[in-house]
Amino acid sequence: MKTYDWIVVGGGITGAALAYELAKTGFSVLLLEQYSRPQNATRYSYGGLAYWSANTPLTRQLCEEAIARYHILSQELDADIEFRELDLLLTISAANDPEATAASYNDFAIPPRLLSVQEACELEPQLNREAISGALTVKHGHIHPEKTAKAYIQAFERAGGEMQITQVLQVLQDGVKTTTATFHSANVVICAGGLSRQLLKSASIPIKLYFTHAEIIETPSVDVQLRTLVMPANVQRFKLEAESTQVDELWNQPGNEPVPPILDAGAIQFQDGSFRIGQISRVLTDPHAKINSEVSEKWLRRSVGEVLPALENLAGTWHHCLVAFSSDRLALIGTIPGFESVYLFSGFSNPLVIIPPLAKRFANFASGKEDEIIIQLSLHR
Repeated sequence: MKTYDWIVVGGGITGAALAYELAKTGFSVLLLEQYSRPQNATRYSYGGLAYWSANTPLTRQLCEEAIARYHILSQELDADIEFRELDLLLTISAANDPEATAASYNDFAIPPRLLSVQEACELEPQLNREAISGALTVKHGHIHPEKTAKAYIQAFERAGGEMQITQVLQVLQDGVKTTTATFHSANVVICAGGLSRQLLKSASIPIKLYFTHAEIIETPSVDVQLRTLVMPANVQRFKLEAESTQVDELWNQPGNEPVPPILDAGAIQFQDGSFRIGQISRVLTDPHAKINSEVSEKWLRRSVGEVLPALENLAGTWHHCLVAFSSDRLALIGTIPGFESVYLFSGFSNPLVIIPPLAKRFANFASGKEDEIIIQLSLHR
């Protein structure tokens, strides 16, 4: 049976980008994904590229590399990934102080500009002026995430990579066992997002990677026009992630909910006129937990409707996926202690920005070149 240099588990943008870069570097690579159309965080992402939000030397360097990468990516992958720049509008609720909120962004690479209520409504006419005390704005990159992942996979296959649709059941020291076969490789890299922790647990590999259940509403193309990408300035998700990782032992049992759910009300309209409206973040330690979609959808619609009334009753479908994160908002990249042929490439904050440069760096690192950034993101840190 053929033995690959690398098996990449997960066909979202993380696995797709990494598989492509590894194949381009000259490795024999097998990419495994369980669905013909993945139902993952890439599929339901807003597609935002927050280059401006870098606030450390590490993230600034990666954001600069990402800007350069995205400007040539469509041409390199020979596909339209719908890369563009638009206005991001960060709404400040009526209960919050605009000046204090603006100050909390001062250490970012490009601090957003504070707008009055009138200025915010001129930039985005769909806003409910009664719901806000102001807003922040900054130029924001944007792609179609699903088309970008697909473009990476097509380029990967053109570079000689192989892909199979099959579910990975167990990670082995020399490959993986799936529902259809056992595949052998010198190295395995897990890019399965929120399923990564459970998948590695099946091989008795403990990792401190976590996940939220993210919930959105997706609409077909509609006549309503949104000029900007709208999100709250006071995002609750990062606080939720930090609080939910305080006691790692809670994550070893599937029935726990370490912290209550939160809702960050926002919306993006894609170039075809469709919307993604969200999002609820729910911390349930069972990746297969059942969620009451009817209750969630009502909460989502009501909350988004307070800020963007025209979107509240748009026809659309509730969706849910897992979003992986680490305890310190830094990605987890590298070999797993005690399992030197098994690697993790997951847990990204600002994922769509930093995955392309990190995938390129990882492939070079795998070929024997030193890389200070990959080392900084090691699981040994």
